[in-house]
Amino acid sequence: MTQRKIIIDTDPGQDDAVAILFALASPEEIEVLGITAVAGNVPLALTAKNARIVCELAGKPETPVFAGCDSPMKRRLVTAEHVHGKTGLDGPVLSDPTMDLQEMHAVDFIIETLRSEPEGTVTLCTLGPLTNIATAFERAPDVAARVREIVLMGGAYFEVGNITPAAEFNIYVDPEAADIVFKSGAPITVMPLDVTHKALVTKARNDAFRALATPVGVAVAEMTDFFERFDKEKYGSDGAPLHDPCVIAWLLKPELFSGRKINVEIETGSELTLGMTVADWWGVTDRPANALFIGDVDGDGFFALLTERLARL
Repeated sequence: MTQRKIIIDTDPGQDDAVAILFALASPEEIEVLGITAVAGNVPLALTAKNARIVCELAGKPETPVFAGCDSPMKRRLVTAEHVHGKTGLDGPVLSDPTMDLQEMHAVDFIIETLRSEPEGTVTLCTLGPLTNIATAFERAPDVAARVREIVLMGGAYFEVGNITPAAEFNIYVDPEAADIVFKSGAPITVMPLDVTHKALVTKARNDAFRALATPVGVAVAEMTDFFERFDKEKYGSDGAPLHDPCVIAWLLKPELFSGRKINVEIETGSELTLGMTVADWWGVTDRPANALFIGDVDGDGFFALLTERLARL
């Protein structure tokens, strides 16, 4: 596999943190050009701080981190401290970062990178609301055609919503941004709740993280210990979904996943279903396919890969 250049756009978030660690642990396959923070799980000041905390935890303080948009394009910010805690990374005790935040705005970095790197070589890995990406596409319409692929965690169809009855959190926070991205023409692969709810951190899988006996392994186990309480109570499941690492696993081992190329539209007008990803899974419309919508994952293979990579840090 040739090394893939990526930008990670993120709102850490414990599962975002695990995804960042996953990518930074895989330098043979993945070159992280930069990490762009967006407001989402917690406000921007915390997501930008948390991204740097995670880079330092991984031993990769040279990774550039950029702060982006602090609110959705047209709405007030909705956050998720009820899931992730007041810091976004509640659970482990982690030191404040010493590495600097880059001076450039995240949106400018995204635009500049897509223009300066060869066309079709940069993948956007989006783990939070799509505000930074949509703002870049609006400000510089030429860059969408230069994207190799957008791999995003967001949306749902059969699993419906996790922040409202109809909507998944990342899409709900900024549905207008999601609408822009899904209409951009860029190749899109979607990791919806339909697949991430099959990537559950059971006790045995979390024990495997802790058994690494490294600062990374212990921190990941403690993060999962914290946020799984919410999902286990909510869903009655054996563990919490590790949503965002599915994005990185797709880059490393796409054969772990299966899905369909379908049309996905974003609801932006209805109070009842705002932020819903209307996924034409059964092909009942004549709307053209605009996304590969993933529906299943080999959970054991996913966690084996993740644990092996985290052990490298």
